Amino acid sequence: MKIAIPVDEKSMGTNVCVSFGRTPYFLIYDTESKESSFINNSAASSSGGAGIKAAQTIVDSKADVLLTPRCGENAAAVIKAAGIKIYKTTGVFVNDNIDAFIAGKLPVLEEIHAGLHDHGGR
Repeated sequence: MKIAIPVDEKSMGTNVCVSFGRTPYFLIYDTESKESSFINNSAASSSGGAGIKAAQTIVDSKADVLLTPRCGENAAAVIKAAGIKIYKTTGVFVNDNIDAFIAGKLPVLEEIHAGLHDHGGR
């Protein structure tokens, strides 16, 4: 199974990024092979529609699940339409969230927000 997580840095020791659409990178972690790779989020610098563009990146990565602290409704619609399940991260560390997901301890992300607009320069 492939897990996608928005992250601050290209490192397994990094934190989960609080912004899904504006995250600098996505970690793709394969639970079977234990291999990880990082994808640059080209949507991070978009003037608009970053969440939808980031969601398409997740779909294109062939991830099975997304672990994120929050997600906008437009991005969630793209992700869910692709059959990808969204779970809410419960801590700041990537490894802790991967372990919690594998152990079945992460909740499904129920609180989908309307989206954050007019970010300016971050």
